[in-house]
Amino acid sequence: MKKLLFIFCFLICANAFSQILSSSLEKKTVALGEVNHIVITISNLNNEKVSAAPENELLPFHFEEVKDSISQTKDIYYRRIEFAVFDEGKFTIPELEFKVGGKILKTIPYEIDVINTAQKTDPINDIMNNKEVKLNVTDYWELYKFYILAAIALIALIIAIIIIVKYGRKSKDSPVVATNQTLKELDSLKKKKYVETGNYRSFYVELIDISRKFITKQYRLPADVLLTDDLIDLMKKNNTISQENEKVVEDVFLRGDLVKFAKTFPDKATMEKDLKEITAFVKRSSKDLEFENLRKDV
Repeated sequence: MKKLLFIFCFLICANAFSQILSSSLEKKTVALGEVNHIVITISNLNNEKVSAAPENELLPFHFEEVKDSISQTKDIYYRRIEFAVFDEGKFTIPELEFKVGGKILKTIPYEIDVINTAQKTDPINDIMNNKEVKLNVTDYWELYKFYILAAIALIALIIAIIIIVKYGRKSKDSPVVATNQTLKELDSLKKKKYVETGNYRSFYVELIDISRKFITKQYRLPADVLLTDDLIDLMKKNNTISQENEKVVEDVFLRGDLVKFAKTFPDKATMEKDLKEITAFVKRSSKDLEFENLRKDV
């Protein structure tokens, strides 16, 4: 009898100082998206700390938590979670764990039945009747102008690419481009004042270099690699360059070679004359090419 009384007193004391966890679920059957809530309470904490999943992370995947409220005093831990389920079927809230001091407390599992209250036979009505709106040309333009402008821009880009691929390279190599580029180089040479300062060697080196590049580009002759005598011989055999232009090239190139090797010292008038004649030769070159094209056609 004393033993039974001792055990009974021990259980009463243990129960008095141990934590008690309780939980309650508002509804076990809910409609799709209907808000439900579960409440967890732990009493007799005695200033013990409660550890659990953080806010909005306690319930499993299918349960969309709307609000998670937590409060705790020295003796009571209270947590209320509002949630909704947006899938039809049966879902289970498993045992939820709470750690109090060194102990693990668990809630009981709950099964929830989620039903779709809408029926297939329920009519679906518009909020308001459809209204016909007549559109004019400006309305259609406002609706589709960005698509139209984008299409025009795309077509223009395609045309530009075709033109550049087909004609761009040819235009860079055209006789007019080569002539204008060489005239600019000759004008730059004039502005260097080699004639005025008597720097005849630099003058003829650059003049002949510009002329050789021009002949190579305009007449398709390897003037940039041939010696002067070989170039003159090739021009006479080729008959692409007119005799007047051949004479200018021959005189200036031969004089330039003599100047390079210090065998002659041209004066200012000769240098000006050679620059003027090479400039005139460049301008006349288009006539040589026109004549050559006519000769090929015949």
